[in-house]
Amino acid sequence: MGLTNARMEPFRLHSSCCISINLTLKNIPDAVYERLKASAERHRRSLNSEAIVCLETVLLPSKISSSERLARARALREALPQREFRAEDIGVAKRLDRL
Repeated sequence: MGLTNARMEPFRLHSSCCISINLTLKNIPDAVYERLKASAERHRRSLNSEAIVCLETVLLPSKISSSERLARARALREALPQREFRAEDIGVAKRLDRL
């Protein structure tokens, strides 16, 4: 597994204060690098910015209250075109690869 200079680019983690910290990642597996690169392109971000977003998402997840989570679930349910799903409907959707 060869590494290119792009893979050894320093990643800057944002902290809550004004100090920036540089972090150099080495020996990134090819599959991880390719997925990060594709994700950065999809989100129109640099590789560095995408790495920061990924790290923040995993390491600093936003905490929401159970009432907020329930409100979001209810809103999603209300947005569905069909309110009730029967077992046979779910089976058909699975067979059609749409679930």
